Formats: sequence, structure tokens, C-alpha cells
Amino acid sequence: MVTSDQRRRQLAREKYARQQQRREENRRKAKRRNTVIAAALAVVLASGAAVYASVALTEDAKGTDNAAGESPTTAAPTPTPTPTQSESANPEPKMAVDAKGTYEMTLKTNEGDIAITMDAAKTPRTVNSFHHLAAKKYFDGTKCHRLTTEGIFVLQCGDPKGDGTGGPGYTIPDEDLTALGKAGADGSVTYPAGTVAMANTGQPGTGGSQFFLVYKDTKLPPTYTPFGKIDAAGLQTVKDVAAAGAVGGAKDGAPKKAVTIEKATVAKK
Repeated sequence: MVTSDQRRRQLAREKYARQQQRREENRRKAKRRNTVIAAALAVVLASGAAVYASVALTEDAKGTDNAAGESPTTAAPTPTPTPTQSESANPEPKMAVDAKGTYEMTLKTNEGDIAITMDAAKTPRTVNSFHHLAAKKYFDGTKCHRLTTEGIFVLQCGDPKGDGTGGPGYTIPDEDLTALGKAGADGSVTYPAGTVAMANTGQPGTGGSQFFLVYKDTKLPPTYTPFGKIDAAGLQTVKDVAAAGAVGGAKDGAPKKAVTIEKATVAKK
């Protein structure tokens, strides 16, 4: 026969077990929540961290670029447009563009042409770098390796390795970071649809060759150089790629509709 004292101890044990179970469930929920927040804060949408950015937009530490990540306040499981990147092995190319001129970069892809207008008066060293790389056929035959469809909305390109870890072996400084306005209370600004911006490693002055194409208004920290604007036809091309989603139904990964830059050119308008 169970005594009242034994019954009290049994009930206490059961109560303790329930409390432990609830604590464990809360810990798991908190871990999942913190993972999402950490990803959103990984502002490096990153090329090897991906995750360009950290869209996070970042470049890999083994390369020279990193892209997009997410906005620090966006509770989405994708990083920002950022690549990771190693120390520069090559010097930044000498200035060879008109620092007051307007240039057009055309990306001929298997999904359609994407024309990007660049203002060298605002981002001279970024425009000069793309002018240099395009002339060297650096982007020809490369894939856009990362698509994010939640939290941030970008297609990341510019990595010759195609895995988010590649770069040109040099870095360029950030430019025109105030172009999109002052950061709000959440530390972010809106990168409008059609914006083209540099990926980085999450640290200042770590842009390389990776960049991201914003196909839907996206909130990110004002730490990614906005250097170009996509034309209407090109933006629709990117939207069509995004509509197909990422491989395996992921929210952040290689685009299901694979995009290859067959040829990239930069010319003064």
C-alpha cells in the first residue's frame, strides 16, 4: 500500500520531471531562436560564410569577397550578402575609368541579359574594379552561387569558384554607404529592388568581386557599397530566377534555376 508520504514524493518527482521537460523544450526553442537571430546578424550575405551577405552577404575568408547577409532585425534563417576573405595578395587595379562618368555593366547570362548602370562619381573605385575585372574576363563563365528568398531577397554572383569563397586577390574600400539614408533604430536601411551592392566579409573595406542583386526591397545594415542599378528587363530576369526558388526548397542556397554569367562587359555610357 502506498503511504501518503510516498505519494507526495511520487508527485514531487513527476512535477520535477515535467519541469525539466519544459526547461529542455524552452532551451531547444531558445537555441533555435538564437540560431535564427545569429544568422540574421551574420552580416558577413557570406561568401564562404554562407552567406553574400553574411547578403549575410559575405565572402569567404579563403577568398576575397563575401556577400549579403540579413538585416540584424530580420528573424530569418538566412545570412546576409557577405563573402569571407583572406588578406589581399594582389594590388587594387590602378584607376582607369572617368571618375565623373557613368558606366554600364552588362551581364549576359543563360537566363537573359542584366544591364547595370554604375555612377563612377559616387563609387569610383568600385566601378574601376569591375571595369578591370570585366576586361580580364574574370566573370565570364561564372555562376551566381547564392539565392536568398527569406529575410533578404538577393541573388549573389561574382565568385569564380562558385561556392562563395572566391575573389580577385585584392580588396577595395567601401564607398557611398550613406546613399540609402540614415540607419533606423534597428540599424538597417532599405536596399530597394534593383540595387546592386558589394558583398564583404563583415569588416570594413573587404569588398572583392562578389556582389548581390536585390530583387525585392531588403533591409540590411548600411555596410554594403550600393554601386549600381539594374534595368527593368534585367530585374525581371532576376525575379524569375528567384521565383523558381533555391535547390531543395531551401530559403538560402544555390538557385534552382541555375544562372551562369556567360560574358560580362563594362563600357562608358
